[in-house]
Amino acid sequence: MATVTERIHEYLRHNKKFPHVLCPGCGHGIVLGSMIRSVHALGLSKDDVVLVAGIGCSGRVAVYVDFNTVHTCHGRALTVATGIKLANPRLKVLTVMGDGDALAIGGNHFIHAVRRNIGVTALVLNNSIYGMTGGQVSPTSPCGTTTTTTPLGQLERPFDVVELGLACGAGYVARATSMHALLLDRLLQEALSRPGFCLVEVISPCPTQYGRKNGFKTAVEMYRWCKERAVQRDRWDTLSKERQAESFPIGVFRDATQAGFEERYYAACAAAQEKRPCPPGK
Repeated sequence: MATVTERIHEYLRHNKKFPHVLCPGCGHGIVLGSMIRSVHALGLSKDDVVLVAGIGCSGRVAVYVDFNTVHTCHGRALTVATGIKLANPRLKVLTVMGDGDALAIGGNHFIHAVRRNIGVTALVLNNSIYGMTGGQVSPTSPCGTTTTTTPLGQLERPFDVVELGLACGAGYVARATSMHALLLDRLLQEALSRPGFCLVEVISPCPTQYGRKNGFKTAVEMYRWCKERAVQRDRWDTLSKERQAESFPIGVFRDATQAGFEERYYAACAAAQEKRPCPPGK
């Protein structure tokens, strides 16, 4: 029987140089492992999986996995994923995006991909900063965050990825952290098994750009912060207002999926063809 290590190697591209380019302590490597374990647990063929990545630290994940992969322009992962899913609905399509990639330049695409309920699993790796391009403020940077572009502290109200997904109508919405790897495995497997648009946010620490500027001395401190502040969804409503203000919920927030846009599209095409058959030879 294959060991866990041998199973992981089966899904990696061995012509790439390891260790990967991610910084020590970055949560994205944990997400990569969770993704591989989830695909393996579901028995999905590598040839039937497409991973579409945007630009940024999270975009490097697509370089290392032995799936069908596309490295797209900044903010455009969901547009490319939509085209792939419509062209071949049989494929299991995932997108991996950072918080800036998904919700800043890609924000409009995110809203409408959710609205049309295209059958894509969207993985948003949220480290609350632009990690690869210099440590600028992102749409999810908490108020008061120090970044290269907010040296006096972030003054704008940040996006809540889960709340945005719920408001736009995503059928499956969940959140985990890189600290909660077993929970992340379960959420990813559920999301990959559901029809329609499925959203999984992962709070993924960035020790290099976020941690150094915001009082975290080590990566361990950031993971300890995740462990102490994350609260299971079924316990969230029992917390006091004060405790909620300094914490965040994790788990499943909605699981009410319905047929994806691609299913409705092909059903409409079939119905139209039955009523108006194409002329011979066309």
